[in-house]
Amino acid sequence: MKLVCLVVCSFAVLPFTSEFASSQWVQSGLPNASVNTFAESGSKLFAGTDGGVYLSTNNGLSWSAVNSGLTNLFLNTLAVSGTNLFAGTSGGGVFLSSNNGRNWTAVNDGLTNVSVLSLTVSGLNTSSAMLFAGTNGGAFRSTNNGTNWEAVNAYLANTTINTLVVGGTNGSVPMLFAGAGDRMHGGVFLSVDNSPIWTIENTGLPNAAIHSLAVSDSILFAGIQGDGVFRSTNNGKNWIAVNSGLTNHFVYCLASRGTTLFAGTRTGVFLSTNNGTNWTEVNNTDLSKAYVRALIVYDNNLFAGTQDAGVWICPVSELVELLNARGTK
Repeated sequence: MKLVCLVVCSFAVLPFTSEFASSQWVQSGLPNASVNTFAESGSKLFAGTDGGVYLSTNNGLSWSAVNSGLTNLFLNTLAVSGTNLFAGTSGGGVFLSSNNGRNWTAVNDGLTNVSVLSLTVSGLNTSSAMLFAGTNGGAFRSTNNGTNWEAVNAYLANTTINTLVVGGTNGSVPMLFAGAGDRMHGGVFLSVDNSPIWTIENTGLPNAAIHSLAVSDSILFAGIQGDGVFRSTNNGKNWIAVNSGLTNHFVYCLASRGTTLFAGTRTGVFLSTNNGTNWTEVNNTDLSKAYVRALIVYDNNLFAGTQDAGVWICPVSELVELLNARGTK
């Protein structure tokens, strides 16, 4: 079932106003929750919050808690590999569910740092996929769905890993990027072919915390605390700032759909349809005041997870039309 806006408007008839923009977004469930992460698995959408994991089977119209066995409810990250759902927590390590969150089991053997900030899966074949965890003390790798972990920290040890993403172009060889740092220091690191050895890819980047990485059409984007969005077209070797129209440079999450890129900031959501060259704010009045922690494009809708204001949803097509109605191409 596709989500539709509660108010139907015509861009051909009505001029842009703040009230007009507000018809685009719908607050959907978890109204007071702090939502830190999303993950999708088929017809199921999961939200990780400061109070556990929630599941929606109707495109975010309603949510139910799925926390049995989850002994730490502060969720930082979620990842899906086949029928397995992984949750990374603050202080409790990694949990695994093989039944869509109905039951969870801790899988932390070898994971010497249990403050897990990011998870990602490298490899399309679930039988040989590798699970990577980014912590506030480096990166870890599991080849058996979290049953055992090993540190993979050559040139990366004791580094806070805020975000992990698989992408780039190097033939069929997987390239794993890690966004690292705290308020004072940061950078992007690269592992080729799931190697435990990392190289730093920072030419053109400010020395600041990397909070989000995204890949769109082989272009790598980095969202940086206080410095906006940076773009690399050569797998991180060189970066340039792409912040025109981005009025808030505290970027905490990125999401892409084709060539459409979204940035979540301290003051709502921004949209670019030209690989970050130009940005346009696409908020309603309430969302423009929200600290957006998580974004996902799911079933043609954009989901924004916020601090203390739950989940907001809008069809991607309406956000793009809104941008065009404002004269930004």
